[in-house]
Amino acid sequence: MPEISLSQAPAHQRHGSNSGQPLTRRDGVLKVTGAARYAADNHPPGLLYAVLATAAISRGRVAALEIAAAKAHPGVVDVMTPAHKPPLAEDPDAKTNPFMFRLELLQNDQVRYAGQAIAVVIAESLEAATEGAALLAPRYEALPARVGLDGDTSFLPPAVGIGNPAAVTHGDVEAALDAAPLTVEATYETPAQYHNAMEPHAVVAAWDGDRLSVDTPSQGLIMAQGRIAGLFGIAPDHIHIRSPFLGGGFGSKGMISGPQLLGIMAAKLVGRPVKLVLRREQMYGPVGHRAPTRQRLRLGADGEGRLTAIAHHAKTVTSSFDDFYEPAADASHTLYAAPAIATSHEAVRIDIGTPLFMRAPGEATGSIALESAIDEAAHACGMDPLAFRLLNYAEVEPITGKPFSSKALRECYAQGAERFGWAGRPREPRQMRDEDGFLVGWGVGTATFPALMFAAEARAVIRADGTGVMETGAHDMGQGAWTALAQIAADGLGLGIDEVEFRAGTSDLPDAGIAGGSAHTATAGTALHNAGAAVIAKLADLATGDERSPLFGAGNAGVVARGGRLHRRDDQSRSEGYGEILARAGLAEVEARGQGTADPAAQSTYAMHAHGAVFAEVKVDPDLGQVRATRLVGAFAAGRIINPKLARSQLYGGMIWGVSFALHEEAVTDRRSGRILNADLAEYHVPVNADVPSLEAVLVDEHDPHVNALGIKGVGEIGITGSAGAVANAVWHATGVRVRRFPIRIEALIGA
Repeated sequence: MPEISLSQAPAHQRHGSNSGQPLTRRDGVLKVTGAARYAADNHPPGLLYAVLATAAISRGRVAALEIAAAKAHPGVVDVMTPAHKPPLAEDPDAKTNPFMFRLELLQNDQVRYAGQAIAVVIAESLEAATEGAALLAPRYEALPARVGLDGDTSFLPPAVGIGNPAAVTHGDVEAALDAAPLTVEATYETPAQYHNAMEPHAVVAAWDGDRLSVDTPSQGLIMAQGRIAGLFGIAPDHIHIRSPFLGGGFGSKGMISGPQLLGIMAAKLVGRPVKLVLRREQMYGPVGHRAPTRQRLRLGADGEGRLTAIAHHAKTVTSSFDDFYEPAADASHTLYAAPAIATSHEAVRIDIGTPLFMRAPGEATGSIALESAIDEAAHACGMDPLAFRLLNYAEVEPITGKPFSSKALRECYAQGAERFGWAGRPREPRQMRDEDGFLVGWGVGTATFPALMFAAEARAVIRADGTGVMETGAHDMGQGAWTALAQIAADGLGLGIDEVEFRAGTSDLPDAGIAGGSAHTATAGTALHNAGAAVIAKLADLATGDERSPLFGAGNAGVVARGGRLHRRDDQSRSEGYGEILARAGLAEVEARGQGTADPAAQSTYAMHAHGAVFAEVKVDPDLGQVRATRLVGAFAAGRIINPKLARSQLYGGMIWGVSFALHEEAVTDRRSGRILNADLAEYHVPVNADVPSLEAVLVDEHDPHVNALGIKGVGEIGITGSAGAVANAVWHATGVRVRRFPIRIEALIGA
């Protein structure tokens, strides 16, 4: 049974049997039987339906709307417009913190991008609202669309990502490049990619005076609660958000979006509950996306193949009205040892919805370019790509000189290569064919993602019947948080997982932080761990201070929690059940709270990252140029793994996204109108089952005593960062054609 020691022993010596077990998802049966209630499944009495009317131009203003025609449609209740909407207490364009972005909430008649909401039609049925929106027949005064990476004016961003410097220099890069016996220079382009979670953004909102009830998918309940409170001028505790299930988030549901807030405004306007669900094409604009990039890499190496310089410059875009810049070049900060490294960014403003977080923001875009360039340098040096990476292995973080809190990347290379069979790879391209004559190629990519920590709180309760309760407002967007966090919670209480009621998914629970940055398990899990330790300490105080207890006089550090009992350390035969302790004290329960936050001293001392190595096999039709990824093996070191089954599932998802990044995903913009041409799942290609190769994810053992009390790193995003580059490098190895614009298209390989 799980064991909790109240001494200061290292966390990895205290963990019980719930953590580390490959438990099946606790929410799985609910989902496959249809019992899981997502936001749009809620239908309160008196529900109305809201539909967005969206702009068909990318810049200009709405000159007129046929509002009377829409209102005359049977079933239409009201039409919300800039001139007819509830007042807001805050300017939607105001920004007071780095995670606050400007919103389109019908401030005025200006159009900032194609697909922006210009009105909301509210009706008794979805059909009536949809038809009413069509009847608005907007007329525009349009201005020329600004699109693409080649805008007239580029500029140095004030920061990239969230507060990262736009340019970083370590050593004299230009001098090192000038002196290098071998240099490689190449430019790579990545496309705009848009969020296509199975569940679109949705909201069901109901007002009761100044109190608000909201069902909506959210990766950050308390952040959403605070944003709503500010905009509507009400107390946060007057807002109850329910978000027990998300059908995918990937960053797009980290902050509450404009359409979700428009649904809340619509409910305020009409005084009845309102449901608003985005159509698939309406996901392309107001809920964030991954911006396109053009990245120039220059690498210098000495005569033995050791890197002497890395220069990584990224050009990206942001919206005309807000600031978020894809930190693509930052991918070169951490992986390869070089005495001189410089990274920089520039940007142009175009007429799009603001780019935001999308699974592995910066790392995904930057790593496919970096890993391609590393392969090009290895080939120029006449070296095997894996040998080149090992030769340039970074023992400390290159850009800062910090030691790593832990780094098992060598083991990832070794185990992944062995499982894949890398030793049989010929160095030169176009040397392998299968029995059907298809060209076969093998590629490798290095994976990395920072081990982040945010802030979270949790509440722990031990009840008189010996069972427990753990509460934190955690978010399960499909990654398995309900299960992995429940495992940590049970260990924290010294109970089996079935003896603990785990509560999550609503805003009236303690703040679990944000489910993003691959940090949710580490952050919320640490809060749960600390809450469990705190409540066990209270229970121990009751027992060890009571002369009637067999634990009397043992002291807090002298007892161990295991199997619902406290045991004396010096005599394991002397123990007492939780219920016995509470009954003698006359208490129905005992409760405590815990927090999970980063350790500033550790963060300032160590570089904290998860690592991995991905090996990919592709087959290419030599006549048609068609590419199929046929096999991926990834080996990943991500600290302590709470649930191996769920971790592998997350890694598989990232690896599939890496295949998608290299071969499939691209949003295509009409350069005349600024509109997305393929804003649907028929033309915006994401992998289907036939595109998914054989996958294997190897979990490499890694102990990290510094990253947090539980030694946890994230696995949600790292799978993309090695896989996309591995696939791209495998295509080169199969064909001898180095494609530097992604996704790799058939026309780039025809005749290869």
